[in-house]
Amino acid sequence: MDVRFQEAAAVRRTESVPYSHLSVELGHVYAEDFGDDCRELRRKFERIADWAKAIPALAQRGLRPQRQPRVSYCFLVDDYFHRFGSPREVIPQVQAAAAAHELQIDYVARESTFARHDNVELAQLMVDTLVVEPPRHTTGSRPPLSESGWLSNGQRSPGHAGAPAMTLPLPWSPPLQSGDPRHSIFVDIELWSDEPNGRVWACALLASVWQMTRLGVLRHRGETVAQPYRLPPGEPLPTSWDELPSIVQLNPSAAPFCAYRTVTLMDTRYLPVELAVRTILGQVAVPPAVAEQVARRAQGEGLQLPNELVDRLSYVFIGD
Repeated sequence: MDVRFQEAAAVRRTESVPYSHLSVELGHVYAEDFGDDCRELRRKFERIADWAKAIPALAQRGLRPQRQPRVSYCFLVDDYFHRFGSPREVIPQVQAAAAAHELQIDYVARESTFARHDNVELAQLMVDTLVVEPPRHTTGSRPPLSESGWLSNGQRSPGHAGAPAMTLPLPWSPPLQSGDPRHSIFVDIELWSDEPNGRVWACALLASVWQMTRLGVLRHRGETVAQPYRLPPGEPLPTSWDELPSIVQLNPSAAPFCAYRTVTLMDTRYLPVELAVRTILGQVAVPPAVAEQVARRAQGEGLQLPNELVDRLSYVFIGD
């Protein structure tokens, strides 16, 4: 009898998701947006309204002329760093503020669920996908990412801790960005902090999980995580953020939540965070089966996606 053994992971199925051509984020919503009768929230949508109207034309690029682009619109609520109000009062206010400027919101997501969702540590899962480039000429004085919680986009300036006893300190040398650019723009990012009440994940890391989710490439043991939940007709929004699903579909006729590309409209003050997000995603190793699946689906629609995940992200930064 011919008996063969094979690891379960080797035959694990990679779950697929439906894709839009473009996922548009209409911004993050924070506690301060709801003071003064939501004036700041309304100003946010007023500033992005004209830019948002150009999105469908941008989504058409790369598609066959007769193809109608699928575009979905979402926003993210910060319920991780600050809890405020309840879904039943906050979400309708956001929808009303957007509708006043002819913007429709298809999906709402909770930031806290990108730290942990259904007993899956998504933030840690994200960290585990990072492939950190070993810095050259290091002395081992700085602990690895898994211990320090810090990620960079190149080679840091050498410290003096590794200098042998009775020797002069090593001379200073500048940090170097990977990729040998003419002039370096070096970034060093804190991914988490360990505090008395436990680990607190950085905004940049949670935003990276959010982008991976929007791009449809985040998997846990081959299965999708944090996929949209459609409220049954007539079911009210919950009164507690903990009772709200990770992603809720507000528009029954919305295009799919995940997309081949994303565009994010936000205030210029978030530019440093998004630089950190791009640095993180530039060092993410997407499982080959997932990468091949998404590329194959895109090619079936006549689209050629960039190989690098970070090149599928676009932004519009809007000042006052």
